Amino acid sequence: MRAVVVSQWGGPEVLTEVEADRPEPGLNEILVRVHAAGVNPVDWKTRASGAALIAWGEVPMVGWDVSGTVEAVGPGVTLYREGDEVYGMPNFPRQAGGYAEYVVAPTRHFARKPASLDHVQAAALPLAALTAWQALVDTAGVTAGQRVLIHAAAGGVGHLAVQIAKARGAYVIGTASAAKHELLRELGADEVLDYRTTDFEDAVSDVDVVIDAVGGDYAQRSLKVLKPGGHLVTLPGPDGIPADTQGVHASWVLVEPDLKGLEEIAALADQGLLKPLVDTVLPLEQAAKAHEIGELGRTTGKIVLTVG
Repeated sequence: MRAVVVSQWGGPEVLTEVEADRPEPGLNEILVRVHAAGVNPVDWKTRASGAALIAWGEVPMVGWDVSGTVEAVGPGVTLYREGDEVYGMPNFPRQAGGYAEYVVAPTRHFARKPASLDHVQAAALPLAALTAWQALVDTAGVTAGQRVLIHAAAGGVGHLAVQIAKARGAYVIGTASAAKHELLRELGADEVLDYRTTDFEDAVSDVDVVIDAVGGDYAQRSLKVLKPGGHLVTLPGPDGIPADTQGVHASWVLVEPDLKGLEEIAALADQGLLKPLVDTVLPLEQAAKAHEIGELGRTTGKIVLTVG
């Protein structure tokens, strides 16, 4: 099969197309023929990091967002049959190799693809949408009527978090550049702040939940806008959690494969309540270009590679 691997750590140019052995499904695993693969910041961070290579002890095959068709099932599999359309986030944070024609992983790392979406749209969802779902629903327990502040609201995770929070009845406030405000309002945001001209801590108060997808000093600053007992969820890493949380809850979320979450996300998509934004679509052989575009930090929504 064709696959794109990291030949050594470094810039986008180290992404190399190779011929690799097609994997075979083991116990409770399925082999998926990949039609589209999403591109995420973790992909280029893995590509650039020698630490990632040392941890795995081999050259990593990056890519964790996939949408495709079940090609074969391993012993013990009852959830899927050959020909079923599925999408998922296989094996994260371990190697998956989504930048390839085939990928193999446990059945419950996938769910049935949303019927209303094509494979490119579906491939844009798993990692970012599961991150948003696990932050908002599983961790913060967002409910109707709560005030939710989402930083980087037009980004890969952010634009999906806006829609998920809105679908749960929350009042949604997002931070983004002015050029993206109209889009965020279309996605359901009730208020949008220009982070370049407005200090959000001066403009927002009495917030129940903050989703910090930015890092840096955003977590510390966000404490000022939370209600007592509110919840700060930071995504960049555990180091972002302030030492003194000042009477609020603070959590770091690292996304994990989740059949139930994927099913909930697919249901929202099929109800018309969740729409992934696809910024750029490129063929698999242009994975390096996809990384170059992603690392500029200017995309709205997701970058997706087509495979086939």
